[in-house]
Amino acid sequence: MQAVQVTTAFANGLFMSLVLIVAIGAQNAYVLRQGLRREHVGAVVLFCAASDAVLIGAGVAGMAQALKGRPMLATALAGLGAAFLCAYGLRALWRSRQPAALQATAQGASSLSRAAVVAQAAGFTLLNPHVYLDTVLLVGSAGAQQAGLLKVWFVAGAATASALWFTSLGFGARLLAPVFAKPRAWQMLDALIGGTMLVLAAMLLRRALAGA
Repeated sequence: MQAVQVTTAFANGLFMSLVLIVAIGAQNAYVLRQGLRREHVGAVVLFCAASDAVLIGAGVAGMAQALKGRPMLATALAGLGAAFLCAYGLRALWRSRQPAALQATAQGASSLSRAAVVAQAAGFTLLNPHVYLDTVLLVGSAGAQQAGLLKVWFVAGAATASALWFTSLGFGARLLAPVFAKPRAWQMLDALIGGTMLVLAAMLLRRALAGA
């Protein structure tokens, strides 16, 4: 196996994953918010990055083809994802009415346990059909076209992109802490997150009804 082939496969996985993952979505919004709160950021980043690595590996190994033949599974995932996003979106909008509910302090006590925060991250990751469409189907299908062990390098590149992105999003959010020390900024953030969640929920519900 030539070094050029390995480098190309790794770069293809890296850039394809970055193109798909760097977008406004439920998972990214949640990681950003946890980073601003400084609440179990490492656990959230680790879970999201590890989940992407597993899903990408599964897609390259053949899950992409399996999901293509099961439209009812995609419909069920869309329905579950819509319900989850709707519930979280309404909670975020409710929080936006309470300016003192959130504080971007480094030393403040956490309002949720690590398990609860990771469980929410799991919901945004595993109940989001876009994760399966992008990570499993698109990235998985592209990686499956690699020859032999080059598939491993493709997965490594894609997983590296996810790890870098979630790390930057979660821990880089701290640079915005002075801005979000103001209650009004938290209100605006929660309102934006809540609205985004509800829009995504409506889109997923529409997809679920269309596929039923």
